[in-house]
Amino acid sequence: MEMAHYSDYAVRLVNTEEPARSKDSLTSVDAVRALFGASVQMARRVTDTDVTRFRNVRGRLRSVFEAADGGDHVLAVDLLNSLLMEFPVSPQVSGHETLGEDGAPDWHLHLAEHPSNASAGYAAMAAMGLAFHVTEHGPDRLGLCQAPPCRNAYLDTSTNRSRRYCSDRCATRANVAAYRARKRLEAEASAHSGRTADTAQDSRALSEH
Repeated sequence: MEMAHYSDYAVRLVNTEEPARSKDSLTSVDAVRALFGASVQMARRVTDTDVTRFRNVRGRLRSVFEAADGGDHVLAVDLLNSLLMEFPVSPQVSGHETLGEDGAPDWHLHLAEHPSNASAGYAAMAAMGLAFHVTEHGPDRLGLCQAPPCRNAYLDTSTNRSRRYCSDRCATRANVAAYRARKRLEAEASAHSGRTADTAQDSRALSEH
């Protein structure tokens, strides 16, 4: 499992809430367990108390994305470091899951599951994933969707650092809204121009009389 995979843990957790829409899908043990994906063993350790813990971690992760999206990269890194200190990771070399072309293990770094509780384990993986992404690509690659009222978190992996939306759906919605706004301005400008021309024509007519 590549380290970059763990950054998705942070995005998945942050996007369980849509503050602008007053929506929150992180309301049950089952919802928390769904965040783990293929990590069934850790998901089984989720309890009712983890729901509140996950919400707390979610708020702190969103603050990292908000700081990075707002251009305050030092704050984003400080907030991320705070999470890393509170939820340390235990890296292990693993190769039993994958094989190379020669049939030998494809050795790679894997994060061991945290022994205390599910929320601490998830937070450790999410924070480490973001740390890997930030050091590999830069904090400006953490963003929040620019299609209001979405504001979902995303990781920009584009070659020219051009990503602005969390999904194709939001990108399309934003483009349609921008197109309609341009057409509305053009129509208003045309109407204003027409009124100005009519006023000028009336003025000329009056002066001729």
